[in-house]
Amino acid sequence: MRGMKAKIPRSINTAARMEVADNTGARIVEVISVLKYRGVRNRMPRGGVGDTLIVSVKKGTPETRKQMFKAVIIRQKKEFRRPDGMRVSFEDNAVVIVDDEGVPKGTEIKGPVAREAAERYSKISSAASIIV
Repeated sequence: MRGMKAKIPRSINTAARMEVADNTGARIVEVISVLKYRGVRNRMPRGGVGDTLIVSVKKGTPETRKQMFKAVIIRQKKEFRRPDGMRVSFEDNAVVIVDDEGVPKGTEIKGPVAREAAERYSKISSAASIIV
């Protein structure tokens, strides 16, 4: 896992509901916490593209519902600026469910993946169809 080059605004709040962009059986997840987040006292954790979350499955197959997983944010609506000056934003907020090492549990990823998340997690980039 390498560092990100762009400064990503953390726009995904705790308790936000997001779509799952892989084929693990989960459809909608809720953010419980953000891993490696250092904030200020009483400030709720927030995440951006490339951050690892702990999520709870709200909609999906009966086997995956009401379970907690780790997930990586691959898209966010809030635009962010890359070092070359380009501004990137997506139509929705989406995550990919991963295991402890950052390997996706699903075999394919639907929709585009931000380059910042693909550079940080190489297995996500190999499963992605489009990297923006």
